[in-house]
Amino acid sequence: MAPKAGRILNHIGRHNIRGDFFGGLTAAVIALPMALAFGVASGAGAAAGLWSAAIIGLVTALFGGTPALISEPTGPMTVVFTAVLASLTTRLDNPAEALAVAFTVVMLSGVFQILYGVFRLGRYITQMPYTVISGFMSGIGTILIVLQIGPLLGQAPPPGGVLGTLQNVPQLLQGIRPMESALALLTLAVLWFTPERVKRLIPSQLFALIVGTILSLVAFQGVELRRIGAISSSLPALTLPSLSPDVLQLVLINAALLGMLGSIDCLLTCLVSDSLTRTEHRSNKELVGQGVANIAAGLFGALPGSGATTATVVNIQAGGRTGLSGVLRAVILALLILAGSGLAAQIPLAVLAAIVFKVGIDIVDWGFLARVPRLSGKGALITYVVIALTVLVDLMVAVGVGIFIANIITIDKMSAMQTRGVRLVSTGDDAAELSDPERQLLTAGAGQVLLFQLNGSMIFGVAKAINREHNAIGDCRAVIFDLSEVVHLGLTAALAIENAVEEAVEAGRNVYVVGARGTTLRRLEQLKLYEQLPRDHIDLTRHQALSHAVEALAPAAQAVP
Repeated sequence: MAPKAGRILNHIGRHNIRGDFFGGLTAAVIALPMALAFGVASGAGAAAGLWSAAIIGLVTALFGGTPALISEPTGPMTVVFTAVLASLTTRLDNPAEALAVAFTVVMLSGVFQILYGVFRLGRYITQMPYTVISGFMSGIGTILIVLQIGPLLGQAPPPGGVLGTLQNVPQLLQGIRPMESALALLTLAVLWFTPERVKRLIPSQLFALIVGTILSLVAFQGVELRRIGAISSSLPALTLPSLSPDVLQLVLINAALLGMLGSIDCLLTCLVSDSLTRTEHRSNKELVGQGVANIAAGLFGALPGSGATTATVVNIQAGGRTGLSGVLRAVILALLILAGSGLAAQIPLAVLAAIVFKVGIDIVDWGFLARVPRLSGKGALITYVVIALTVLVDLMVAVGVGIFIANIITIDKMSAMQTRGVRLVSTGDDAAELSDPERQLLTAGAGQVLLFQLNGSMIFGVAKAINREHNAIGDCRAVIFDLSEVVHLGLTAALAIENAVEEAVEAGRNVYVVGARGTTLRRLEQLKLYEQLPRDHIDLTRHQALSHAVEALAPAAQAVP
């Protein structure tokens, strides 16, 4: 395929048909149990999960920016959608209307993702502290685990999400259905203890799904088990956007969150794909493709989705290298849905609950959670706070608070480091970086000429140090503000310098500003700082400013009786 067409259609071509076929087939096999499980767990139904895997996988394979990426419903996206649907069901009287509005949230999340891509925010979205990402993902894994307590005990999830489930644990235990719980435990055992040689032949999730379903039909004959039930074998119906003014704020906030989460989840998976294929993804194009895919998913009543790490790795390991593997996977899935929906109706809900429970356990970042207290006390605080807020309060609040705390800590550290670059020098002995003539001039000033040196990045946290050093100025005749080593001058720090210059001028001191260049110079010009100083106090080098200041002391010395 021509390079231009490859850029548009995700490098789809005929040069890797065999590898893409086996990659797509393997990824389709893995997608089935996960899509079924997420569809049922979300409350939208198994069909919503299955068609999500097909629709999102097809659109991103065609229009994404990562050739080998596989997109489908994922644990984090399912958690957010489940919470949205539960909130809408509570606030709207009609369950059908609540579901339609929830799919509208999916569409709007796709719009947000497209905007992220259009405004080229791809490279910034994943620039979050790992403590926040780990805490957020571990919180989502915890939510998946908690929400499966009811289904694992043979009962429908109680209303109220995580808190509702935790509050109803005693009632759930009293109403346990032992046979369904036994089947769920057997499924978990298969997921955990399947030999590696079997996993090489068939994915553990699909193997557990098959084994659990067969056991339910053979070993649990005569036992009443809750099953998926009939799944429509027809193509999905179009779901038009639906929006109620009563829930407009809820819809917009959750759409933005869903879009942001999907973007983070996807771009992190893109990095995994890059490392395996030794290629480089196009993050902004990928976001646009993911956005279009989620719009399509919402229009056809399917779950939101994102890049799936497990499916992507399996696709690459099986030979998939271009978007053709994703297209073939989507076609295979669609055929399986249309032809095999009758078989899926016999799958027990307890088996699917076990699969989602295992997914939740895998999402939790156990290794980092165990190490972070030894690595950083503040990092541990951020991680655990984000987990608690994710599980008990709100996903958006968790991310916002986590980023805020992390930024405050980072700014505090950077400010402490940069504060060392702000100092007053009154004698040549205090400034080893000056040339010998400059040191001699400063010594000749006899404490009446001060050199106010600033070095490095002057972020807003340094403004306090600038004010502190300026306030420490005692009796002197001249102050030279040396900005020759400043690589970045933030607005707050620039205002602090302006204030120091103005006060020095008002005190009758000779003031010089030297060494500013590039963006630092432009910043000072925008503040009109130089308009407050004589021209011969500006267009000077540091050496010239020192010489000028020392020479200006002579008349004053002669005037003394």
